[in-house]
Amino acid sequence: MQGESKGTRKTGNRGALKGSLKMPADKSIAHRSAMFAAISEPGMDIVIRNYSSAEDPHSTLSCLKKLGVPVNVEGDTVTITPVGRDGIINPKEELDCGNSGTTMRLMAGILAGAGTECILTGDESLSGRPMSRIINPLREMGAKISARDDKYAPLKIIRNSSGSLKPIHYKLPVASAQVKSCVLLAGLFADDPTTVEETVPSRDHTERMLGLPVEIRHDGARLITSSKKLKLNLDVHTVVPGDFSAAAFWLVAALINPGSSVKLENTGINPTRTGALGILQRMGATISVDPDKSGGKEPVATITVKSSKLKGTSLNQEEIPNAIDEIPVLAVAMAFAEGTSSIRGAEELRYKETDRIAAVASILKTAGADFKEFPDGIEIYGNPNFVPQPGVYQTWKDHRIAMSAAVMASRSKTGEESEVEFPECVGVSYPGFWEDFDKLS
Repeated sequence: MQGESKGTRKTGNRGALKGSLKMPADKSIAHRSAMFAAISEPGMDIVIRNYSSAEDPHSTLSCLKKLGVPVNVEGDTVTITPVGRDGIINPKEELDCGNSGTTMRLMAGILAGAGTECILTGDESLSGRPMSRIINPLREMGAKISARDDKYAPLKIIRNSSGSLKPIHYKLPVASAQVKSCVLLAGLFADDPTTVEETVPSRDHTERMLGLPVEIRHDGARLITSSKKLKLNLDVHTVVPGDFSAAAFWLVAALINPGSSVKLENTGINPTRTGALGILQRMGATISVDPDKSGGKEPVATITVKSSKLKGTSLNQEEIPNAIDEIPVLAVAMAFAEGTSSIRGAEELRYKETDRIAAVASILKTAGADFKEFPDGIEIYGNPNFVPQPGVYQTWKDHRIAMSAAVMASRSKTGEESEVEFPECVGVSYPGFWEDFDKLS
């Protein structure tokens, strides 16, 4: 049922999905563990185990090496010798962030704070993603940054002749962990505290890992603070948990395929990342979560999911940030749910690796689902008996769109095959996706 030809992969109905999978390492945490290890207090090497094999986190490692940070990779173990906040050098060549927005946005905060002169570049997709949302607050702090059309990569960071950056109080205009982290990381180089205010919580890996002070105001706003006075001592041994965003594809695949039962091991369940879990449970999903009691800054669990009858639901705007990466596959689940589902207030999806609202609409259209697209989201008219029609799914080389299309095609009529374009793009976040699909079939 699976083969590859001319940049596509054939896929289709797989029947009931059964078995256990160990989730790949979390990209967001892998990125941060490497960056934060690099700028930690020098003295002892930091060993990061279960480092992601995906392309994006290795773009971060490549950039760190060019910045003079000793990095050693052996399998999924990465050892970094910290250089501290004063040990980053001006690179001799451009820093290629590949497809990784996390690499570019977080690295920009560190490098602007350190006064490093450099150019941050990326692939075609990343070069089309707006960077003004980090450029503006960094300039407010005194950083000198130029960009194509004053908005897009490549970003050129020029040394600030007046010295260190000045602290600011920055209220996030949109819920974004990348923008929040960028400003907080730049603030680590300022003499006085920099505070980021967010009214809608976004993923909190940065403040967890760095131990940043967090104040919850009476109105619910979160105030996170960083400054040069904060000592950076990342754990000497760090283990990256499994990626919940990867688990979400198997949750939906098992839910929509009758007779399925799948166990997902070593899955991170940080509450600022698992919005999709609550949404699926609200839709009627049979999902159990068995937490690992070993402790740690990032909670981990084994998640078991069984096929279920789903009902439609509406996502409110506060739910979007903590389910932003899972919305494409949630839309697939909604196509098989009874009744109408609505995803609104999700304009941010138009500025991901591709326009993911348009891309989700393309998946639904190819499959023959009933839906309506809006500027800020999509409305899906679900049918528990829906059978996707065979077709060629466009992906625009977006890893989450490719995997969502594969999940949709898995419910096709037996014997009918579909094709997913650019299947290798899953390597950006989940290199073993297709192999894991085979294990469950």
